Amino acid sequence: MIEFQVNRHSGVATYLQLVNQVKQALRLGVLEPGDRLPTARAVVEATAINPNTVLKAYRELEREGLVEPRPGQGTFVTRSLSRPEAAADSPLRADLVDWVTRAHAAGLGREDVLALVEAALAEAAARPRGAERSTRAGTERPSREDTQ
Repeated sequence: MIEFQVNRHSGVATYLQLVNQVKQALRLGVLEPGDRLPTARAVVEATAINPNTVLKAYRELEREGLVEPRPGQGTFVTRSLSRPEAAADSPLRADLVDWVTRAHAAGLGREDVLALVEAALAEAAARPRGAERSTRAGTERPSREDTQ
């Protein structure tokens, strides 16, 4: 079950925060098809937001084909956004957790880490396809000693 968190100082509309949290839970496999979202009443009680805000978020998720309301039963997930590469036991996720741990050990805070990730995403998007760094797993560059 998802537990919504609302950041009133983020500058992001509250309903979009809820939508984004559901999408993230779908990508990470926390929510799967058939799962029931919390009732609007439960979300209101947990977050102290307006019930119409919750309903707006749920309508947006329905419009995107991710959930469906079932009268008298609740709102249910209809589609997953998860990919095996993002699963809790995937090597990519383990590498990312290790990297974040190293970043925190180096003194970087959450905002610093997020800024680095955003910059890396932008840099990767700007590269031509197939131009990955040669230090990716399995394609490491040989050391100077190996090439001499």
